Amino acid sequence: MNKLQLTASILLALGLQAPANAADLLDIYHAAQSQDAVFGAARAARDAGQEKLTQGRSLLLPSVNFNANTTKNDVTTAYAPGTFLTQYSGNAQYTSHGYGVSVVQPLFREQNWAAYNQAELQVAISEAQYKLAEQDVILRTAQTYFDVLIAQDTVQLTAAQKSAISQQLEQAKRNFEVGTATVTDTYEAQARYDLIVAQELVSASNLEIKRRTLQQLVNGDIKDLNVLGKAFTLENPDPVDVQKWVADSQQGNFQVIQAQAAYELADQEVARNRGGHLPTLDLVSNYNKNTNVGASGFNPQETHSVTVGLQLNVPLFQGGATQSKWREAAANREKAKQDLENARRNVELQTRQAYLGVVSGIAQVQALQQALKSSESLLEASKLGQEVGVRTNLDVLNAQQQAYSTRRDLYQAQYNYLLSQLRLKAAIGSLDETDLGRVNLALH
Repeated sequence: MNKLQLTASILLALGLQAPANAADLLDIYHAAQSQDAVFGAARAARDAGQEKLTQGRSLLLPSVNFNANTTKNDVTTAYAPGTFLTQYSGNAQYTSHGYGVSVVQPLFREQNWAAYNQAELQVAISEAQYKLAEQDVILRTAQTYFDVLIAQDTVQLTAAQKSAISQQLEQAKRNFEVGTATVTDTYEAQARYDLIVAQELVSASNLEIKRRTLQQLVNGDIKDLNVLGKAFTLENPDPVDVQKWVADSQQGNFQVIQAQAAYELADQEVARNRGGHLPTLDLVSNYNKNTNVGASGFNPQETHSVTVGLQLNVPLFQGGATQSKWREAAANREKAKQDLENARRNVELQTRQAYLGVVSGIAQVQALQQALKSSESLLEASKLGQEVGVRTNLDVLNAQQQAYSTRRDLYQAQYNYLLSQLRLKAAIGSLDETDLGRVNLALH
C-alpha cells in the first residue's frame, strides 16, 4: 500500500463525511459527567468528606460500651489450724458469668471541640474540591471537544490544500511539456505535493488520537460532532473592568475557598494540640452484674453494681510530646497561610490571563478574519498573474499555503476564544452548565 492509499484508508476509517445526528457539546458533557473516571473519583471523595462531620460530632456525644465475660474458677482456701475458720478451709470450683454497660459523657475536652470544628472545615474543603472537579470536567470536555474539531479542520484543510497543489503540479507539467514553463516549476510543485502528503498523514493520525481522547472521557464511542456555525459571535467580557473580575475571583474561586478552609483547619489544629495541656472532665456511669454458678460456702451467687461519678484527668508530663506537637501545628499553620497567599496570587494571574484571552481573542479573530480575506484575494490575484505571466508557479503555491494556514489559525483562534470565556467564568467560581450551553449555541 503506498502513501496515498494509506491516507485514503485512514480518512475513510475516520468517517469525515457530513455529520448526521451529530453530538453537540452538551451531549459530550452529560456523558462525561456520568462516565469520566476523574470526576467519578472526585464525587466519591466528596461523599467520603461529608462523613467527617458525623465523626467530629461523635466526639461530643456519649459513648456506650457493653462487655461480657465468663470465667472458670478454682479456688483453694486454707486457714490456720486451731481457729474457728478452719472449718471453712477447702476447695471451691465454680463458673462466674457477668456483663456490664459503661457510659462516658465528655463534659470538658478542649481537644474534642477543636476536632469538631476541624470536621466542619474538612467538609468545606471536600465540597470546594468537588466544585473544582465540576468546573474541571466542563473545561476538559470543551478542550477535548475543540481539540477534535481543530484536528478535523486540519485534516480537511490539508486535503483541500493537497488537491490545490495537485492541480498546480499537473499544470506545471503541462506547461513544461509545451515549453511555457521550466522544469523548476514542476520540481517546486512536486516538492510541495510530497510535503502535503506527509502532513496529511500526520494530521489524520492526530485526529485519531484526539478522537480516542474524547472517547476516553465519555467511556464510549462518539458520533460525529457539531461544528462552529454562523451563530458564532464575539462578545466582550461583562463587566469590562478586569479589576472587578479579579475581586470576584478572590471571593468566589474554589481554589481560594479551599486554601482558606485549609488555613482555618490548621489554626484549629493548633487549638487542638494546645488542648493537650488542659485537664479533661467526663461523666462516667457503669452497671455490672456478676453471677457465680456452682459456688459453695459464703460466696455470693449474684451481685449487681451501679456507679456514677466524675472522672478528672490532668496531664502533667508526656515526655515533651505535647509541646512538640503544638510547635508542629503552629509551623503547619504558617505553611497553610503561605499556601493561601499563593493561591490568591495564582488565581489573580489566572483571572487576568483568562480575561486577556477573551479580549485579545476577539482582536485576534477579527484580525485573522481580515487576513483570510486578504490571503484569498492574494491567491486569486496570483493565479490570475500566473495566467498572464507576471506571477510564477511558486508565487501561487506560496499564496495557497498562506491562505490555508490563515484559515487554520482562524479556526484555532475561535476555539481559544470560546475556551477563554469558560476559563474566565471558572476563575470567579461561577462556571456551570449554563455557560457551556451558551458556547454550544455557536455549534450546529
